[in-house]
Amino acid sequence: MTSTSGKHPGPAQSLPAIASLLPASRRWRALIYQVLLALAIVLAGAYLYINVTKNLRAQHIATGFDFIGQTAQFSIGETLINFSARDSYGRALLVGLLNTLYCSAVGIVIATLLGLGIGIARTSQNWLLQQVAGVYVDVLRNIPVILQVIFWAVVIRNLPSPRQAIELGTVGFLTNRGLTLTVPAADAGWQAAGLALALAIVVALLLRAGLRQFAIRSGRYLHATPFLLLLVAAPSLLAWLLNGMPHRLDVPVRQGFNFSGGLTITPEFTALVMGIALYSSAFIAEIVRAGIQSVPHGQLEAANSLSLKPWHVTRYVVLPQALRVIIPPLTSQYVSLMKNSSIAVVVGYPELVNIGNTVMNQTGQAMEVIALLMVVYLIISVSASLLMNIFNRLAAIKER
Repeated sequence: MTSTSGKHPGPAQSLPAIASLLPASRRWRALIYQVLLALAIVLAGAYLYINVTKNLRAQHIATGFDFIGQTAQFSIGETLINFSARDSYGRALLVGLLNTLYCSAVGIVIATLLGLGIGIARTSQNWLLQQVAGVYVDVLRNIPVILQVIFWAVVIRNLPSPRQAIELGTVGFLTNRGLTLTVPAADAGWQAAGLALALAIVVALLLRAGLRQFAIRSGRYLHATPFLLLLVAAPSLLAWLLNGMPHRLDVPVRQGFNFSGGLTITPEFTALVMGIALYSSAFIAEIVRAGIQSVPHGQLEAANSLSLKPWHVTRYVVLPQALRVIIPPLTSQYVSLMKNSSIAVVVGYPELVNIGNTVMNQTGQAMEVIALLMVVYLIISVSASLLMNIFNRLAAIKER
């Protein structure tokens, strides 16, 4: 008789024993798998980092972010904050970041207004308006955004010189140097009025959102538009009056081969904003059209049976319901527009990627600069998504 007490367990016997050690809960097993996957990603990233740094040291290329505090030794033509060649690379990248946010914000406003108008026109009963809006969408949506930016740059560069400038009445001049506008002269009164206006707009929007929630919960609609308009206008007017009622304007005048005074919007900025805004507006228009057409036809019939004006039907019946469909894909378009601002390098506008290329060429810290750009764009995109998600929750219709 053969004894089996000294035999080792085979694979078939050991597998149940190992399985018995794993948690029986499916959730715990999923958690373990996720931890193992995260660990594998971290190890792969560490391997790549060690390999890259080893190769850079072998080629005697310094690594690290010490270059951020070094003197930039180059100038930037268009800045929102003071910058000179004696400032650091870190401040240069900050200038690029602010320029990126600035052109993205302006582009988002223009694209949203155009997209909303064209999207509504796409659903219009007017055949000609509908066809014109359709051509607008089909043309701009199918031309690469970089070609549109270059197109506007070429158009602006072929405008007349300042000596033969196109006069826009008392507004300003249009030339190949850009759009030069008449603006209020620098004064503390104008600044106070502008700050008061901005704060009043924020308060009015918050109050309007509160009134909307009140209407949803109580079923009572308060017509507060005149009050909100007064709330927006009164603080800025009061700040203007209390600061001496400044009224002097900074009017541009021809001087040599250019203009002195006024505010000049550069060709580079204009071409970039026009290109990315018009391109995105075509997609936003289709999103708006889809949102409007998602509203049940019975809602429109009910609104028309109440003899509401077409604008009131659109404003109070169609758009509130269409927002549930519009906002999620609209978020993607906003993020895409902000990332498209990185093609400003083709027209020379000094945004983040353009300045990052200059820093990279001067310092040789390609890996570090690219890593910074990736992190910054990631933060911008995630922040925009979070803000739009908050707006989506506020705009959602709560069904009870």
